[in-house]
Amino acid sequence: MRKQMIEDAAYDVATQVRAVEHSIDSVLTEMAELQARMMRANSVAAVGPAVIHAALEQLVAATHTIVASRGSIVTCHKALAEAKLKVPGLRTVGWGNGDTECPPPSSQFDLRIVA
Repeated sequence: MRKQMIEDAAYDVATQVRAVEHSIDSVLTEMAELQARMMRANSVAAVGPAVIHAALEQLVAATHTIVASRGSIVTCHKALAEAKLKVPGLRTVGWGNGDTECPPPSSQFDLRIVA
């Protein structure tokens, strides 16, 4: 019973880490799209580059912060992978077909932790 609770908790953490990574990547994609639209709008308006420069600088600063956050989540993911080696019952874990260490980000399968 306790082993199953530990496995369930580990699975919840693993899938949530992947969800957070996916969310951050989605935010970065949206920010890149925003930058492209800003540049397009500036071009269509036929105004000088100075008009949107301050807004563009702020977007770049925000993007830099999100990229740094992404790196922190990647480091967190690695630390969790190392931490599982110290938890009894999680030391040997396999996901899927064994080619990858983590569950796929958009898994439609009912993954189980195997000891």
